[in-house]
Amino acid sequence: MAFVPERRERRGEEASHHPRAAERVALTRGDQEDRMHTHRTWGPWAAVLLVALLGLTACTYDAALRQLSPPEQAEFALYHYRMTGWQEHTYLAKASAAERTAYLRELGLVQRFQALAPADQEAVRSGWPRVGMSADALLFVWGEPYDTAGDARRSAHWYYLGWSGGRHPYGNPRWGFGNRVDVYLEAGKVVGWVDTVLSTSANGGSSGGGGGR
Repeated sequence: MAFVPERRERRGEEASHHPRAAERVALTRGDQEDRMHTHRTWGPWAAVLLVALLGLTACTYDAALRQLSPPEQAEFALYHYRMTGWQEHTYLAKASAAERTAYLRELGLVQRFQALAPADQEAVRSGWPRVGMSADALLFVWGEPYDTAGDARRSAHWYYLGWSGGRHPYGNPRWGFGNRVDVYLEAGKVVGWVDTVLSTSANGGSSGGGGGR
């Protein structure tokens, strides 16, 4: 019988803890509801802000390009396909033409262009590939392909989205996502290319290309 009061006392202590536990649960639920409300309130605004920032970045990029002199625009068109997006912005943020050219040398792009054959250099300046040009020169003209097959040092295909006629040195937009350009390379040289329609390429459908095989 001496243990009965002790049990009652323990039950009383347990009962006294229940209100505190209930309070903690209520506070936790309140915090979760506040967070959900904040998410619902700011979620749409965050999306709008992101779109605005992307638009502002694009406008700033275009404005920086327009501020370049014609010789600098030609230089940018010559090298921009060998730069990443971050490197392009770094180039445009330089204070002078001399600093921009020095940055290209720092990246090694001037040296890579000068290492090209004279005919390849001329093709890069024109913004149009030629049969017999090196794979490295093609990267200056059209940039990195979106997909490849094989080894360019032996035999390979490089695939570019869009169509060859819509690719030019200034901006070189990927027009016509239903089309692609299939460039053939052998021994590190361009053998030819054809424009194909993606939906019918499996059946051999194509519209005339540049230098066919």
